[in-house]
Amino acid sequence: MKFSTFSDYLKRIEHTSSRNEMTEILAALLKETSVEEIDQVVYLALGNLGPPYNRVEFGLSDKLMFKVIATAVGLPEDEVKEEYKKVGDLGEVVFEKLKVKNEKLKVDLSVGEVFMKLKEIAEVAGQGSQEKKIHDLAELFSQTDRLSAKYITRIPLGKLRLGFSDVTILDALSWMLTGDKSLRKELERGFNVSADIGRIAGLVKKRGIDGIKEVQVEVGVPIRPAAAERLPTAETIIEKLGRVGAEPKIDGFRLQCHFKKRIQDIGHRTQSNAGTMVKLFSRNLEDMSEMFPEIVEAVRSLRVESIIFEGEAVAYNPATDEFLPFQETVQRRRKYDVEKKAAETPLKLFGFDLLYLNGENYLDRLYRERRKKLASVIGNRSDTLRVVEEAEYADPEALSEFFLEQIENGLEGIMAKRLDAPYAAGARNFNWVKLKREDKGELDDTIDCVVMGYKAGMGKRANFGIGAFLVGVYDEDEDVFKTISKVGTGLTDDQWREMRVRADALSVKSKPARYDVPKELEQDVWIRPAMVVEILADEITRSPLHTAGRKVEPGYALRFPRLIQWRDDKEPEQATTVKEIKTLFNQQKSR
Repeated sequence: MKFSTFSDYLKRIEHTSSRNEMTEILAALLKETSVEEIDQVVYLALGNLGPPYNRVEFGLSDKLMFKVIATAVGLPEDEVKEEYKKVGDLGEVVFEKLKVKNEKLKVDLSVGEVFMKLKEIAEVAGQGSQEKKIHDLAELFSQTDRLSAKYITRIPLGKLRLGFSDVTILDALSWMLTGDKSLRKELERGFNVSADIGRIAGLVKKRGIDGIKEVQVEVGVPIRPAAAERLPTAETIIEKLGRVGAEPKIDGFRLQCHFKKRIQDIGHRTQSNAGTMVKLFSRNLEDMSEMFPEIVEAVRSLRVESIIFEGEAVAYNPATDEFLPFQETVQRRRKYDVEKKAAETPLKLFGFDLLYLNGENYLDRLYRERRKKLASVIGNRSDTLRVVEEAEYADPEALSEFFLEQIENGLEGIMAKRLDAPYAAGARNFNWVKLKREDKGELDDTIDCVVMGYKAGMGKRANFGIGAFLVGVYDEDEDVFKTISKVGTGLTDDQWREMRVRADALSVKSKPARYDVPKELEQDVWIRPAMVVEILADEITRSPLHTAGRKVEPGYALRFPRLIQWRDDKEPEQATTVKEIKTLFNQQKSR
């Protein structure tokens, strides 16, 4: 497929706000795409050069893109900056400035050619790398029409802004095969086991829905993590699940650890460490391996051929051997000074579930069996890598005592797991249930929300440029974000300043297509779905204004919401769901 044709499809998608129409356009695009290029088409349509766990970062800022555009169109850099101030989108700047220069285009590159050129540009490193990136990207613009250049500009900046997700791609694949979304669940099952949407698209394009049968667990390709439901008391947990395995709920980084021996003979000897592969993936499937060297080494020391297991990594103070708050754990998420920070704030990893071992898939095995096998493999041989404490309970009173014990130890609460359940990759259900400490007010738990936009500040907050921000929760059925609250209190001056900086970096010209927002809640500045925040509120109430859960009955809203912290470890789709909000609301009423 020619990139110019691909760009025409992107233009059609950008100019529709209908979810169904967007899916149909994507389906038509995927139908026209060849087997060889469909993975690249999918990645580029999502604004990436690969799946989240193997994504290449461009390292190009707006400032560097000014230089690229100035070089490509032969204008002074200051003129490019002034145009950007007017339109707020460098893609539009390129589109306008290339209007005359590229009128008689002699080259029409394919999607594959553009993909490879972008990847080569992203991978340029070392001395003089910035200058080479600028030169090569400007040269690429000279080989494309201006509409293609518009979208190529947005991809390195992470601002493609088309308003759909992996889930929409799954719907489009179903539509491509059947003309409706009926195959979505079957496609999602394959995607849950192999979280590479490009690979899934390629298998479906090649073999239809039967291609999903080829999807197997593979070391090095993350499995979409299972998620827990909520219940209000130990009594309701035992009533619903029966006898459970319970473990402390540790507030840290959830990691999925992959290990495989790969012996490579070099001459007549084996290269040290070349024979093993260790990958650590975050809950949003990013590769975190280089950030946590002590955990990599602990996993590498396991006496297995291959393994995939999950654990919770938490920072601790070596002097007191006490766990540190999440705010300090999150400081380990860095690309620079890694070794120094690892020495200052080491991590412990507590394994809690086994997904794969020595070539065997454990996803369909019962939790009791998975847990027992994990304990035998990991044991507690290492200070860095351990198995989380676990015990079985059938008595609500005993489970409640275990819960209170964890609260006294300064932890969040407990996780209770159905003993006879398989691992539900990518799903949220009652196989796992979390019970967290009760905060003041009626609401037992914090809510993870997506920041949707903000209103400019007045009075004192005029200095911050932001006075309140709008947050929403995720509707899994519709793959959209629904409003649940405005947040205007509970932030320090420094937090207001940080919120403004974070929000402006994600700002877009208009309301994203995946936002369901009533006209009464129009924002001065919209931001794309990317920022997740943890919110504490006194209670959940009914609201005729907000769209979360609004159908015949009014929607849900948060009463007296306050910002607790930013959750940079979570993707927007991992925010609290509308279904969870409904559960929490019903729990309030039952007390």
